Amino acid sequence: CNLEPVNYKIKTMKTIQIKTILLLFVASLTLVSCKPSDADIQKAITEKMSSMPDMSGMTTSVTDGVVTISGECKDEACKASCEKLIKEVKGVKSVINNCTLPAPVVINPDDTLTTTVNAALSNYPGVTASVADGVVTLTGEVSKSNLMPLMQSVQELQPKKVVNNLKIK
Repeated sequence: CNLEPVNYKIKTMKTIQIKTILLLFVASLTLVSCKPSDADIQKAITEKMSSMPDMSGMTTSVTDGVVTISGECKDEACKASCEKLIKEVKGVKSVINNCTLPAPVVINPDDTLTTTVNAALSNYPGVTASVADGVVTLTGEVSKSNLMPLMQSVQELQPKKVVNNLKIK
């Protein structure tokens, strides 16, 4: 009984199995290494963001393919657009959007503005104001050194607009 051909076949099959296992291992390593690194994702995001003026104040960080956006957007549409743009980058798994929106501008009603503007003007003799639809119109004369503090004090009262018809003396 000659067992040598059978032993040869068994050795050949074991060699083929080992080679197949090694080939699958190398292929899986290659596939894993093909995905973009966090640094590559960050670079791609930075390039995309630089072409978008709405994203100029945004910052991002990438950890394991998860991108966190921070900064202030002008409105909800901008916030959604930023998130969508970043999700399109290859390798991004998910986006955490921590963007904030600016606080709404509060414009005081005319009666409140009239009262507070008149109180502020008490420090500036020769200056008068009228208020209509949130717009404060300043008239009269003021010294150059008092102009800036006067304008700042009126702006702090949150009118819609300040019209400066003052004459500098």
